Amino acid sequence: MRAVIGEDHALLRDGLERILSAHDIEVVATADNAPSLVRALREHSPDIAIVDVRMPPTLTDEGLRVAIEARQEQPGLPVLVLSQYVENLYARELLEDGDGGVGYLLKDRVSDVGAFIEAVHQVAGGGTVLDPTVVRQLIARRPQGSKMDRLTDREREVLGQMAEGRSNAAIAGALFVTEKAISKHTNAIFTKLDLPVSSDDNRRVLAVLAYLNG
Repeated sequence: MRAVIGEDHALLRDGLERILSAHDIEVVATADNAPSLVRALREHSPDIAIVDVRMPPTLTDEGLRVAIEARQEQPGLPVLVLSQYVENLYARELLEDGDGGVGYLLKDRVSDVGAFIEAVHQVAGGGTVLDPTVVRQLIARRPQGSKMDRLTDREREVLGQMAEGRSNAAIAGALFVTEKAISKHTNAIFTKLDLPVSSDDNRRVLAVLAYLNG
């Protein structure tokens, strides 16, 4: 697997590169500002881009903007966003095209190396991974009268686990139920959210997007 890192803090950038390299992920380029990141993504067409939301020159949302534009130029480019804070709009914007793996993690999650590497592989493989803190805030901010109100408490719990990128088997293990029970819950979620029949992977992304849009 080949990765490009966009991160302006030298210590974190170096740490990310060391962690990835130690797990047989080749870092083909790093960038500490948005223009350099654009050039690196165009030149290398990596298997995954790991990008900080805020990068020079203005330290607002340049990293995210570069990632979104890169996905427009290279449809399906997997992008794992790292952020210091929970910014729900960014997670929604990345998910909206529904094409290719996306992830949104808070930077302190990198300290759990195993979970971070698992997230990298999941996003590179086309999956969706959201930080549990993001999921909790989405639940807290969910408006009344939305399709989410159709779901039972257990179905919302399952959908929250889906938003964190877990498979049916992993959700079953976390909730101490059978995988068959989780399959029934996911089908009920798809029905209640009015998601058309298609591949389960695509419907999972659409369900998470509905969750984000609340």
